[in-house]
Amino acid sequence: MRYVVVGAGAIGGTLGAYMARGGEDVGMVDIAADHVAAINANGLTIRGYAETFSVPVQAFELNALPDNLECVILAVKAPATAAAMDAIAAKLAPEGMVVSAQNGLNELIISRMVGAERTIGCFINFSADYLEPGLIHFAGPGSFYIGELDGRITPRLLALQQAFSHWDGGSVRTTDNIWGYLWGKQGYGAMLFATAVSNATMADAIDRYRAVMIAICREVLAVARAEGVAPLGFDGYEPDLLGGDDPTAINESLDRLIAIRRRDQKTHSGIWRDLAIRKRRTEVDAHFGPILERAAAHGIAVPVLTRMVECIHAIEDGRLQLADANLDQLAALCGGTRYPVS
Repeated sequence: MRYVVVGAGAIGGTLGAYMARGGEDVGMVDIAADHVAAINANGLTIRGYAETFSVPVQAFELNALPDNLECVILAVKAPATAAAMDAIAAKLAPEGMVVSAQNGLNELIISRMVGAERTIGCFINFSADYLEPGLIHFAGPGSFYIGELDGRITPRLLALQQAFSHWDGGSVRTTDNIWGYLWGKQGYGAMLFATAVSNATMADAIDRYRAVMIAICREVLAVARAEGVAPLGFDGYEPDLLGGDDPTAINESLDRLIAIRRRDQKTHSGIWRDLAIRKRRTEVDAHFGPILERAAAHGIAVPVLTRMVECIHAIEDGRLQLADANLDQLAALCGGTRYPVS
């Protein structure tokens, strides 16, 4: 099968490079002409936590997307999903499929555009960053699940699992509850977005502002449950414990999560890099706009999530600077508790 990775950045670049090195037929697509040129000239380089390698792979820009696409691995930023799918939908083979290797709930958009039967959900939690044209930093391993939207374990899902198995971040698993992982990650993602409003590392921000992290996670998980989804945990993130009422269990769970973050070579989130380094808008609206809408529809109050989104917007617009004071504002919504819960 021919695989085309659309979005050759942190996630897509890492996956595509490992697949190509493993012998899969892979093409890389990106909107950045300099990235495409660098890949075609020198191959795609992965600077990993365990190894560094370069692999030759064909790359081209989105306007040169080939016809009759069999399997598209969509790895663009969430706000670019609909635009990318406009190009992909016209080129997708009748039996072709799109795998959403993205953060967020983008399977909702993809399935509306090409049908649920041509959409496969994908949950990825490894750490990676685009560094420069032709170079991706693979900073640490993490969970990797794929699943049909209706929960079936199909032959094409098993074939895709095999194609992804060249990835060196751990095993690739199939699941009958991909929505549980996707919604679960939205709770964890809200925590990481909150860490990005200061210059603290992810580990330090989670450690010092535990009440904020618990509150914002619980708000997202409440919406998920109202939508009929049972959120699932992964890689030290335990939504069942964080949503409980045992302070000792909550703090111990956060201790485990913080320990994992401290071991990761990636100290700050991609959201922080967007705000502090790249000076560009984040994915905050694409990730949490639908959740805020569903919260309103269910009558669920989400004050910390709402204020976090507002804070990200203010930083994007230059009205706020990255600072602990922004986290203090979120803490005020949680009774002023900044340090470990009790």
